[in-house]
This record gives sequence, C-alpha cells and structure tokens, in this order.
Amino acid sequence: MGIAIEDLAVAYGGQRVIDGLALTIEPGTFFTLLGPSGCGKTTLLRTIAGFVPAERGHMRFGGTEVTHLPPHKRDIGMCFQDYALFPDKTVFDNVAYGLRARKLAESAIKPRVQAALERVGLGHLGSRHPAALSGGQRQRVALARALVIQPKVLLMDEPLSNLDAKLRLQVRETIVELQREAKITTVFVTHDREEALAMSDRIGVMNQGRLEQVGTPAQIYREPRTGYVADFVGGANIMAVETAARQAGETATIALDGAAITARAPAALAAGKATLVARPEDILLAEPGTAGTLPGKIAHRQYLGGKTSYKVALDSGRVLAVDLQSGAHDRFEPGAAVGLGFDPARTLVLAS
Repeated sequence: MGIAIEDLAVAYGGQRVIDGLALTIEPGTFFTLLGPSGCGKTTLLRTIAGFVPAERGHMRFGGTEVTHLPPHKRDIGMCFQDYALFPDKTVFDNVAYGLRARKLAESAIKPRVQAALERVGLGHLGSRHPAALSGGQRQRVALARALVIQPKVLLMDEPLSNLDAKLRLQVRETIVELQREAKITTVFVTHDREEALAMSDRIGVMNQGRLEQVGTPAQIYREPRTGYVADFVGGANIMAVETAARQAGETATIALDGAAITARAPAALAAGKATLVARPEDILLAEPGTAGTLPGKIAHRQYLGGKTSYKVALDSGRVLAVDLQSGAHDRFEPGAAVGLGFDPARTLVLAS
C-alpha cells in the first residue's frame, strides 16, 4: 500500500514546522526520512502515524483518506527509538499485545506470535522479560510486535540509535530482510547517512520542515541538487564559484585559486554565482607541480584502516577534505607540498 501526501501543513503552538509538503511513496518501498535533529523528519513520521494532527492537507494510504483518522484506525505498525516494551510482560505477551487488542482468539494468537519471534531469531526467548534481553534483542522484539499485526504501513523512528555499532549492523540487516520479505511500505527516520544509504529504496532529505531532495540512494549521493544535500549526505567540499550559464549535463570550466577546474552541471544553471561540490574521495593527491592540479600542503592526516583522510590547505587559505585508499598514498606526510586534482566526471557545479 502506497502513501500519498498533498499540501501538508503541521504547526506546534501556532508555529508552522511543515508547510506545503508533498510526497508519494510507492507500495512496498523502504523510504527513509534523513536529516539532522530539528529538521522535521520525526514530526512528519508522527503525522503519518496520526500522533500529530495535520493543520492542512491530505494523506492517503492506498486510496483511503487517513488525514483525520486516529492512530489505531490507520493500520500501522510502529517501532520507537526506546523500544516502548512493557517491562512487566514477557516477550511473548509484548508481541501478542496488538493481536489481543484486536480481539483475536488465543488459539490464533499463539502461532502468529511464535512465527513472528522465529522471524527475528528470538523464538526461544518468549518467556523472558525485556530486562533480561540485550538492546539488540529488545529492538527485535519491538520489530516482531510491529510486524505480527500485519500492518499496511510500518513506521520506524530512529530504531537503531540506542545500539552499539556492531548491533546496529546486525539489526539493520534484519529489518531490511523482513521488510523485503513482507513487502510492507516502510517509512524509516534516521540522521545516520550510512544507514539511509545502505537500507533504503528511496531517501527524502529534510531541511527545516521541507523535503530538499527525494531520490534513490545513488541519486542522493551522486546527483545532489543542492549544497545542503551534498554536504549532509557524505561531507562534501563546498566552494563558492562563478560560472557561465549551463544546461543540465554540460560541463563547466571554473577558475579556482588560479587553476582551471572542470565540473559537470547536473541541472541547468544561470550565469553568475554557483556552488562547486567535490566529495573527498573524488579529489586526488599528486606530486606538487603536476599539470592541472592546485598547489596545497598537507595540514592533517588520519589513518582509518581502509582509507586515509587528509586535510589539505590551499594557498588561498581554503582547507579541503581528501580521502584516499590506504596504501601508497600514505607517503604524504603532514606539512608536505602536494597537488590536488579533481575528477571532472564527479565534481559538480550547482546553483547557489
């Protein structure tokens, strides 16, 4: 079941936090709302759930208008950041809660709950209480509870943020596998860029209550429409430049600190101020004086296993981040002179 949102407005205390938002999520899609704290992503999720009222607009699940329906009539499953399990109930009873609220017969509840627990790898822990579980196990109980009612829409509010790095990877794989298996339309909220890129079919990057860009993970990462998206999803180097008018897909040659940089325009540009975007992995380091490079000096070097991250200071005072695969490039020591080269196929010029 798909989700369609039209002209949505949401206010807190008379102040608009979302205004005129439109979004379509196709049936069975794993859709992630990505953005920093305070950008409106959780407000949007809670409005979809029915916990926050819409001031204006329409929301449909499939062909059904749900804008003013209470949460329990929207046929949703919900996973929260803090798990929201009942501490006095066993794992089995926590998962069974939604089915009992729907007044299913106990004879029907037992096999469904057991099957849900088996799907998340906890079939042997039904008699335990949440306090006896690890954080990863509790989150999988919350996932089983959300899925056992066979909802039309699954909503997840930063469900991995309380887990350590290893557990995050394990649980996110479980979530993706179960979502693909059940083909449930899922809206997932996170501020973690890697999480969003790894798990999603589509991503909506939010900024101050609006969707800055919606696309596949590859589109969001490789074809950002704004400097905000480029910087938030991957920490790009953002530089103010001047350029001539360009049509989408054309290349532009830009003077940057005395060198000619070639970049691609993914969208049409007017002449004048623009933004040059170069991701750290799309900048190369070479010997100083190499043709087509900018002169710079290594200001900082950090070895990170599979890659080495550098901060390189240009003569103009700009400092750029550069990521290189660890190995031969480790010869560049702090203080060493280098030449910076830009990949013309991946360096972008965007409207300011």
